[in-house]
Order: sequence, then C-alpha cells, then structure tokens
Amino acid sequence: MKIKYNNLYTHFIFTTYQRLSLIPEKNRIRIEKYITGIVNNNSCKLYAIYANPDHLHFLASRSPDISEERLATIIEESSENFINENKLGNGNFAWQKSASAFSVSKSDIDRTCKYILNQKEHHKNVSFSEELEIFIKHYQETIRKNLD
Repeated sequence: MKIKYNNLYTHFIFTTYQRLSLIPEKNRIRIEKYITGIVNNNSCKLYAIYANPDHLHFLASRSPDISEERLATIIEESSENFINENKLGNGNFAWQKSASAFSVSKSDIDRTCKYILNQKEHHKNVSFSEELEIFIKHYQETIRKNLD
C-alpha cells in the first residue's frame, strides 16, 4: 500500500572508525553539505547536521520508501568515498560499520535541531562516550515506560 502522508523523523549518529578524530574542522562544512545532498537525493529532508571530529549527528525526515538502515548505508558508503577521494579526512577515512538511529516526534524537532547544531559547545562538557550512553539510557527508559 502506498503511504501518502508520514512523520518519520530520525536522529542519526555515525561514529568514525575507532572513534578517531578523522574530520578536521576546516573540512566540516564541505562534508556536511555533501551528506545533506545525499539525504535530499534519496527523497528525504535534512533538518540539522553537525560533524564532530569523531562523530556525526543529523536529523532527517525519511520517505517511507527507504529504511533507516538503507539510508545510513548509502550515506556511509558515499561519504567515505567522497571524503577519501577529496582528501578531506585526517588519514584514511572510514565510519564504524554500525550507527545509531533514534526516532524523534514532530514536537521534538526544534529541540533536536538545537541540540545537533550546538554540538561544539555541548562537547566542551560531555564526551561522545558519555553522550551516547545518555541517549541509549534515555531511549531504553522511554521504551520501558511505553510498555508498562
């Protein structure tokens, strides 16, 4: 059945291989623009993106025609090639072979965008490992509450 209307918002987090600082600040915006193009070219819309040296956050609304896993795979493969071909990373660039994808309600889009765009300040106080642990704990508690 064709889905005519949808609200499929996903906050993705990609991690560089071995959590190495592979994304230099001087190339961050170029990498973000490239990934934005990938998202848009796959019938999705990007709301916010920020590439930290060792991980990437972005919020996208997805077409029901593409799964989170498929979109993540397309972005992973294409952006790795782009970064390496254009020598935009610190050394040989690669993403870890798994990513995180968290659903976001329509009412939380603005808050999530602000969070993503504030990454530089956020990571002055919280490491990426701590951040990921907080996300996973939060979503596990939310799922548990919804099941009760």
